[in-house]
Amino acid sequence: MDLTAPVDIYCERLDASFWSEPLNAVSNAAFILAALWAAFEARRRRLHWPSIWLLIVLAALIGVGSFLFHTFATGWSALTDVLPIWGFVLAYALISIAHLGGVAPRRIAFVLAALVALGVLFWIALPAPDPAQAPVPRAPDRFNGSGQYLPAVIAMVIWSVIAVARRHPVRWWFVAATGTFMLSLSLRTYDIALCDVWPYGTHVFWHLLNGTMIALLLQALIRNTNKETSP
Repeated sequence: MDLTAPVDIYCERLDASFWSEPLNAVSNAAFILAALWAAFEARRRRLHWPSIWLLIVLAALIGVGSFLFHTFATGWSALTDVLPIWGFVLAYALISIAHLGGVAPRRIAFVLAALVALGVLFWIALPAPDPAQAPVPRAPDRFNGSGQYLPAVIAMVIWSVIAVARRHPVRWWFVAATGTFMLSLSLRTYDIALCDVWPYGTHVFWHLLNGTMIALLLQALIRNTNKETSP
């Protein structure tokens, strides 16, 4: 991957200049606002657990990283966009299981270590590419890169179903967050396809709705965490 190569996959961007995606760039304020709301609520409830504040910091970093990507639009800035997102997804999954599900942290750490080990073994087992073989041209991505978020959608649907079935206090927070994410993912997917209809693109709504989703998830965790017994 060329970390300096320009990236142009959104409708709003018309050239490689820094401010070619003003709506996509500015809309990342939604993530910062979500983090600030969560920080305010956590301080109000006197929650000082590092795990809660880790999620708040990751939420803010999503906004910063995505801003960098939609301004510089290069390979390295794409990493600043993707890494905080998946860091938040993984951290929220593990932390919510511990805080809301009452699962011991050491059990979660064991499962995480097992998953990482399996991933490394799978990567090692992959056959090495043959340098003499010409690369096969990639077909256009009909989902505009949104397929990578399918595991997150599945996980959120499962969490919502379990929470509703058990009548957990977070159930409606999770349901609202899941519905918001599914709508935002649809708008991200059709960004390029709708360029002729809406030249500014729909990716801006992906940011605004995802900021809302993260705000809902953080509030669900913060408002239902017992500060006396949480890990």
